Amino acid sequence: MFDDPMTTADMIGWAFGFLLPLVQVLGVLSAVDAIMHARTPQGSAAWVVALVLLPLVTLPLYWAFGRSRFEGYVRAVRQFDDEVTARLERAQRSLERWEVPPEAACDERTASELRGFANLSRLPFLRGNSLRLLVDGKDTFDAILGAIDAAEHTVVAQFYIVHDDRLGRRFQRSLLDAAARGVHVFFVYDGVGSHSLPRRYVRTLREAGVEVNEFSGERGWLGRFRINFRNHRKIVVVDGQRAFVGGLNVGDEYLGLDPTLSPWRDTHLAVEGPAAQALQLTFARDWYYGRGEVPELPWELAGSDRDQNALVVASGPADRVETAGLLYAQAIAAAEHRVWIASPYFVPDGLVLGALQSAALRGVDVRVIMPRMVDSWMFRFVPYAFLPDVEHVGVKVFLYEDGFMHQKVILVDDDYAAVGTANFDNRSFRLNFEVTCLAHDAAFCADVEAMLEADLARSTRLTEEDLTAQSFPFRLAARSTRLLAPVL
Repeated sequence: MFDDPMTTADMIGWAFGFLLPLVQVLGVLSAVDAIMHARTPQGSAAWVVALVLLPLVTLPLYWAFGRSRFEGYVRAVRQFDDEVTARLERAQRSLERWEVPPEAACDERTASELRGFANLSRLPFLRGNSLRLLVDGKDTFDAILGAIDAAEHTVVAQFYIVHDDRLGRRFQRSLLDAAARGVHVFFVYDGVGSHSLPRRYVRTLREAGVEVNEFSGERGWLGRFRINFRNHRKIVVVDGQRAFVGGLNVGDEYLGLDPTLSPWRDTHLAVEGPAAQALQLTFARDWYYGRGEVPELPWELAGSDRDQNALVVASGPADRVETAGLLYAQAIAAAEHRVWIASPYFVPDGLVLGALQSAALRGVDVRVIMPRMVDSWMFRFVPYAFLPDVEHVGVKVFLYEDGFMHQKVILVDDDYAAVGTANFDNRSFRLNFEVTCLAHDAAFCADVEAMLEADLARSTRLTEEDLTAQSFPFRLAARSTRLLAPVL
């Protein structure tokens, strides 16, 4: 006699009876993975509790957002180093000719600082550079597109966000024209940041001979879930000699054409000289990760008459240490007189927050500039979240009032200034691939000082009284933002 057919309720019961134990086992196994790979002990503990108690909810979140190491990139970088040793040696020998040895510093303190920064970067400070600030979108893209239009041999271009709008099409046309002239053009865009970029945009470039690579996370099916790891770098290098790096992506909003975020305040950096090759080396590593091949790029160098010293610091989740956060912490620790920081997002971790507090307690003039205008509701309360922690020790917080400020700049005394892609938050410190150009040059520091003084003139001091004057729900939301700091 046949058994009665299973009812829908029976099938649902059977499915839950089978799936729930399986999900629980996967939750425990993922908890073990969290113990081995989570970024911090606190994060590890939080994931373990959540994965064991609520695996059905937290399993997909963990595999999308929880892991910090970019294993595929780590393997690719090591393979890159093994497979192109000769070419790396050629580039390294070329860079070594321009190295600034720490021992050449005028005092042991400076020598120690230079040594620390260089060891963090794994590249030396390089002399023979020309560094020029590019303030806001028009100057930046006039310079970038002008350089691409004048390219003779190679163009490498890498952006986190590329839109198919007026600026995006101007950028595309410059790449197409360069390729038509016989220039070898390489283009990398991030698959998360540029998720809305139409396929036809990329197809047009490829059909014209531009080599295109989407940086989309770890290769293989698992990479589809790794949206937490993003290549946030913005690098353009022309003929191996002229480079651009900073905060601006390719989109009309970066020209101030988005009425909801206008005017747009940002900073980019034009680099000529050996540091341009260090930026090109960073691009080459990312290219190899995506394509499994070494791009044919020029590695011969020529110095600039300005002879400014600069260090390129590439950072990302593949690093054995948290390079971006340590760069900020080292820079702040080196300060004797002032630390001025401009960033759209001020969400420091414990290491960097402690460095800021310590500097202020030493009597250093510590100023943090953030925008009052926000580009996401999640960041509305960020300026207030850490205000009580920093103001009572003397850190001054300013809100930029003239539109949305997106620059990532730090100035330390008259000694160091940095422009790059890294925000002052956990995502840039631990999750994103970033790049920063750190200058050790008094003249460049004076240029950055003048720029930031103009920004401060358009800013309002934020005090703890401003927070206490807010409603209780607002203050609660501000303090609760600290709980979201690891994922902001």
